[in-house]
Amino acid sequence: LGTVGAEASAALGVDLPTAPDTWVPTGTGRAVWLGPEEWLLTSSTEAPEDLEVRVRAAVRPLGGSAADVSAQRTVLRLTGARVREVLAKGCSIDLHPRVFGRGRSAQTTLGQAGVVLLALSDAGEDFALFVRSSFAGHLADWLLDAVLEFTPTSTS
Repeated sequence: LGTVGAEASAALGVDLPTAPDTWVPTGTGRAVWLGPEEWLLTSSTEAPEDLEVRVRAAVRPLGGSAADVSAQRTVLRLTGARVREVLAKGCSIDLHPRVFGRGRSAQTTLGQAGVVLLALSDAGEDFALFVRSSFAGHLADWLLDAVLEFTPTSTS
């Protein structure tokens, strides 16, 4: 972990992930490794602008930066016994729990939309998808279509 990352870790009170394609819980949110010295930070309780100010204060003296990108992405939570099969229809990475269990993340495409995918369980039944807001409608439509194969049909 570089100096900037160490300072950000101290400001957040959590060890930021240093291994590629991983995420860690941060109390009320998550820290997702996006690249060397680059993380996506979330919080369910702290306002994005407050989180930005707090992290910026810690990393700016060391040449680091922090930017609020909360308006840029929409988060979708996908759960269920067949969710991996649905995701596999438009995502080429191996989502088997042996290789993509809780704590793993990937920057990939799903249904031709760029996403950051997080595994939230070891069973492979719970995922979070970060997608650019401008693609969220397209991806939601794609997911609804992809899930049709696994939806029971009723007969009259």
